[in-house]
Amino acid sequence: MPLRCDLVIRHATIIDGTGAPRYRADVAVTGDRIVSVGDLGGMSGAEEVDGMGLALAPGFIDAHTHDDRAVLCGPQCQHCKVSQGVTTVVVGNCGVSLAPLRMSRRPPPPLDLLGDESWFTLGSFAEYGEALEKRPTNVNTLAFCGHMSLRVEAMEGDVYRAANDREIGAMQARLAEALQQGAAGFTTGLYYAPNAQATTDEVVAVGEALRAHGGIYMTHMRDESDQVLDSIRETLRIGRDIGRGAKDRDSGRETGAAERPVEVIISHHKCAMPENFGRSRETLALIDSLGQDQPVAFDVYPYPAGSTVMMPERLRQDVPVQITWSVPHPEQAGRDLDDVAREWGMTRKAAAEKLLPAGAIYFQMDEADVRRIMAHPRSMIGSDGIPHDAVPHPRLWGTFPRVLGHYVREVGLFSLETAVHKMTGRTAAIFGLPDRGTIRPGNFADLVLFDPATVADRATYKTPTLTSLGIHRVWANGVATLTEAGLTGAAPGRFIRNPRLAA
Repeated sequence: MPLRCDLVIRHATIIDGTGAPRYRADVAVTGDRIVSVGDLGGMSGAEEVDGMGLALAPGFIDAHTHDDRAVLCGPQCQHCKVSQGVTTVVVGNCGVSLAPLRMSRRPPPPLDLLGDESWFTLGSFAEYGEALEKRPTNVNTLAFCGHMSLRVEAMEGDVYRAANDREIGAMQARLAEALQQGAAGFTTGLYYAPNAQATTDEVVAVGEALRAHGGIYMTHMRDESDQVLDSIRETLRIGRDIGRGAKDRDSGRETGAAERPVEVIISHHKCAMPENFGRSRETLALIDSLGQDQPVAFDVYPYPAGSTVMMPERLRQDVPVQITWSVPHPEQAGRDLDDVAREWGMTRKAAAEKLLPAGAIYFQMDEADVRRIMAHPRSMIGSDGIPHDAVPHPRLWGTFPRVLGHYVREVGLFSLETAVHKMTGRTAAIFGLPDRGTIRPGNFADLVLFDPATVADRATYKTPTLTSLGIHRVWANGVATLTEAGLTGAAPGRFIRNPRLAA
């Protein structure tokens, strides 16, 4: 063991990411790795940090983001994440990915959550990885390839229908290429109009590339309200059928491959709309039942409201809506849709249509369901934050401190060790990141030092960009990205290429 290292964090309470009980120890870092954990009185560091009274955890992994574009614009764009203790983000969710897609006109919603056509200039995943490496940021990036992006390209923008065999073949080939170039898997957003006409068989056929090249299937399911149980069944069937392969599905013959369905992740699991409040008991039971025979997990954000593009055709009078952005009427961002409709002397649907393209927050979930889903052993924490909204959902700035402060310290929903596990070790295991997510020698030095007694979110629906309290220091790959003085300006983040790429 070397007696001299780059950094020693002393006297910290270690929450190691495994879910095991906390303990007091020192942690030593050299380069980008943890080199020792324990009583390190005989070691010295070029930098020493006193962690007395504070908790040291692995850097938080945001399991669900729409940061595809944000990670390309330098460290300042990730202030919302680093200030929460996040060191790794998962992008390309809900079928929406910046690559591989070039566009000459505005993308259909919700692709435009990432911006207009000027941002869709990366024609391959290799180009996306190169862009990240040329201008690194302060978080690591694990990127998925989105079905919606593949559809827009293969179907030449005519996405409001089922794909034909030629188009499906083109999508499958593009996904295979993306996986070879570093994509971690395949995501769908079957809830949204550009993908709603995609059949289950289309998704399975495109996802066939996962068998040969490795990767995860992750989905914003077709329905999260009345048909949520059917959507769970479809999601798990897709994972099984991709694992079987086309030849074995067609013949109905069971093979060894049938016993290896691809890993499935249900995005932002919820039971939406008032008539479905309380149904998380049913959904979690079904996931557990089906999950006995195949790997399945889900992410969840700690709020009873969701956020996406404005969808006038899906508005309901019993679901309050707050505007997050509008291209023709940017001055309305942050306001209640009903207030705007009254001012304009029109129905809320007409007002919503007048605002398009636009985004919104939908207050459509029940707090008891949120807690039940979050507490479930299969859950991991993802913000689902949308960084380019003018007045975003507060989850963009507050998700991880909210779990640690509100749900651990104030509500007592679960222990601090369990919460950190859902943000680190469990997430790393699900995404196949063996050297991240836990504090142990040999792992990458992604670390966050925080105060369990004061950590708290401050972001609200009206003031959503307030930084959280209690996060003292953050390191990514051994480099400080946040201190008590704020962002350091360092950009040590890396593009994490497909960790499950088959040999």
